[in-house]
Amino acid sequence: MSQLLMFRAPLPNTDRLWAVMAWQGRKSRIANVHATREAAQADCAWRSRQVQEYRQFLASEQRAPLRYDVRQIARAELPKSWSPLPALGFLRGQGF
Repeated sequence: MSQLLMFRAPLPNTDRLWAVMAWQGRKSRIANVHATREAAQADCAWRSRQVQEYRQFLASEQRAPLRYDVRQIARAELPKSWSPLPALGFLRGQGF
């Protein structure tokens, strides 16, 4: 039996990182962190497409859809217990 394991390379030892920010109303959270802006923009576009796919469901549940953008952050801005936010984790009550 084969099993697929996801491996995420450690972030480089730099002070500045690119973060994909998730917004729901006025609340925000760091959804994911990347070493390059291009990787962050690709992740942001993918997450936005996933939310668009579930637009009808979110409207029926009367939940504000997430919106994503990219910004540069300092490594010190990451909370100690931070973990990446699943793109559709808000459907299972995770996130905000």
